[in-house]
Amino acid sequence: MMAEPILELKDLKVYFYVNGGFLKKKDEVKAVDGISLKIYPGETFGLVGESGCGKSTTGRAIVKINQPTSGQILIDGQDITKIHGEDLKKFRQDVQMIFQDPYASLNPRMTVGEIIREPMDIHGIFDTKEEREKRVRELLDLVGLKQDHIRRYPHEFSGGQRQRIGIARTLALNPKFIVCDEPISALDVSIQAQVINLLEKIQAEMGISYLFIAHDLSMVKHISDRIGVMYLGNLVEVGNSDEVYTDPLHPYTQALLSSVPIPDPKIARERQRIVLEGELPSPINPPSGCVFRTRCPKATEKCAQAKPELKEVNGRLVACFLYEDNKE
Repeated sequence: MMAEPILELKDLKVYFYVNGGFLKKKDEVKAVDGISLKIYPGETFGLVGESGCGKSTTGRAIVKINQPTSGQILIDGQDITKIHGEDLKKFRQDVQMIFQDPYASLNPRMTVGEIIREPMDIHGIFDTKEEREKRVRELLDLVGLKQDHIRRYPHEFSGGQRQRIGIARTLALNPKFIVCDEPISALDVSIQAQVINLLEKIQAEMGISYLFIAHDLSMVKHISDRIGVMYLGNLVEVGNSDEVYTDPLHPYTQALLSSVPIPDPKIARERQRIVLEGELPSPINPPSGCVFRTRCPKATEKCAQAKPELKEVNGRLVACFLYEDNKE
């Protein structure tokens, strides 16, 4: 892509400190341990990996919920890592987030109309209440809700409808970039496809870029242009969605994709499942060198001695010593 990235992460690290006490040093949880990536205008970038790998922490750092320990977050080339005050308020108009649990993210004491209108009130979007009310109704139409829903409360809706309300609120400020933090995982399977189709429709109409975080690998493939695979706070592979799924390079990506259910029983029986041995290491005390080496069937002595960098291999990025002499 020739366009400048709308989002760029440079060696982003997010550490948390736990178990501290009197005369006792706090343990350091390396939730995100130095990741770099670029997302371009109008693109959907999928981020996948096991629970606890740092996907949601990355998304929350981008929207300034979690404070980065080090590294840079650039939006349209501007470093927003340490912004505050009016600069932070302006940033909120451009970058928004759709949360995993739609009910927990909605104020139960506010009506749907008040929830969607609140960001416009805070940021002074439109001059009159009537204009904001009109915009609220437009957003309800956009996300597939009825006009009479405007005076109802969140508990009166289903999970899918609540997520639509959350999406409408997210769109109230016309953002350029949205972090979708597992926006369908709390929904029924029958509703998930509707929400995905809605997000694709909004992207086509408004040109918004998404960081789409999810566990459902099949759904990530469907919606994403490119995919990043995370393991224990590190990016291990980044590439075109179809290429990553049809020809995964990193051993962890291969194991992850071998677990994806296949609807054809014959193909499913013939496929070889890669079962990883051992437990996921603790982010408080990650392995030396390559963080995946303790569970990798192809690990060598070198993997324990040095951490592989994310380098270009056959048109995508892979962090693995297996490909260090196979770059194109």
